[in-house]
Amino acid sequence: MFFGVVPDDLGPGARNAVEVCLGIQPGEHVALVADEASRGVAAALEVALVERGADAHPLLIESVTDRPMRTAPAQILEALEHADAGIMCVQPQEGELPARMAIVAVIERRRIRYAHMVGVTPRIMREGMRADYRQVDRLSQTLCARMEHATSLTVKTASGTDFRATFDHSLAWVKTSGIINPRYWSNLPAGEVFTTPGSVDGRFICDGTAGDYFNAKYGELHRHPLVLEIRGGRLIAAECDHADLQRDFWEYCHTDANSDRVGELAFGTNLGLREMIGILLQDEKVPGVHIAFGDPYGSQTHADWKSQTHVDVLTRHCDVWIDGEQVIADGQYLLERFALSPNLIADGGLRIAD
Repeated sequence: MFFGVVPDDLGPGARNAVEVCLGIQPGEHVALVADEASRGVAAALEVALVERGADAHPLLIESVTDRPMRTAPAQILEALEHADAGIMCVQPQEGELPARMAIVAVIERRRIRYAHMVGVTPRIMREGMRADYRQVDRLSQTLCARMEHATSLTVKTASGTDFRATFDHSLAWVKTSGIINPRYWSNLPAGEVFTTPGSVDGRFICDGTAGDYFNAKYGELHRHPLVLEIRGGRLIAAECDHADLQRDFWEYCHTDANSDRVGELAFGTNLGLREMIGILLQDEKVPGVHIAFGDPYGSQTHADWKSQTHVDVLTRHCDVWIDGEQVIADGQYLLERFALSPNLIADGGLRIAD
């Protein structure tokens, strides 16, 4: 195998990604892009593709460009131009977001199934990637339908998060529940319903993880939370007792004219997860609500503005109200409010069989 030896305990999550999430069929051409730091995960995915009868095309990023990659390598773009599906598992480095966005642009233009696994680790493969994604999809679909008619959302936490969001019904709600189709690519592990909000006002305490390179550089932020003030959907203040983090975050959110704008509001819907582990890729799928500053993924939400940056911020143990009705309490969905059985939590938490 191109990527080498496969750790035994990564197989079930890899098969879940290939067979359930991407729905790979025998004979399909699949571009598998990975970096050195993600080689073990890539090896498990490669084996799962071969076992499925797919034609896997493995690519190691370090073999085609320097890191951090400032532009999308031609070899990767070419592989995706001829693929039926694609997977990218990589550890993000500062300054690489434009290159990843260029790769995603090919995916969106060609409308092929694509799993975006930025920040994936062996632990994530053993946890978030073993969720029952059919159950996650059931909750996500129900929530997405509910939010299409919602006018406001209120989010509070014991740590001080307290904000209200309103919505523009011309902007779409999108589910990335792990069941990937050609219209919408998805992060894996999955379990998210998101939109571009009309406006956001209030305080957001980022005491979980932050996105892009901040996760790798600063890790979990429980001891050094970012206190973010938002007015009219724009970041107006950021405070943190970690001076470097405060400076880096403020500068990042002022890279361009829309870097300080809330481009995403999202629900985490992976019922197989209970607590954050300090890795954004999985933590943003934990039940609750988070936001992101910067690019609104307009190709999916239909927002008519862009940014060259995008950074998620997460808060823990949310209480959430939709149009005044509480739907999440201390980070747990009140499933009866969606006409879903509370047993869905137990079912969603079950891992796929080894």
